[in-house]
Amino acid sequence: MVSHFQVKPLYQNNRMPGWHISFYMNRVYYEADYLKDGQIVWKTALSNQIDETQLIDYIHELMLFHVYE
Repeated sequence: MVSHFQVKPLYQNNRMPGWHISFYMNRVYYEADYLKDGQIVWKTALSNQIDETQLIDYIHELMLFHVYE
């Protein structure tokens, strides 16, 4: 389960799309950049126990709520 999900603009000019995201999952801290096309560039390696496809789908939902609302 994802907890403490945070979103910050990737660029100082907030009108440019791109966000830095961070969160905890299974007590491990993860960071990534969420690009304007929905691509996620991981800054922290994901654990082998995580289903990356399912996590990416969940992050897309969170971004819809936090950014695109």
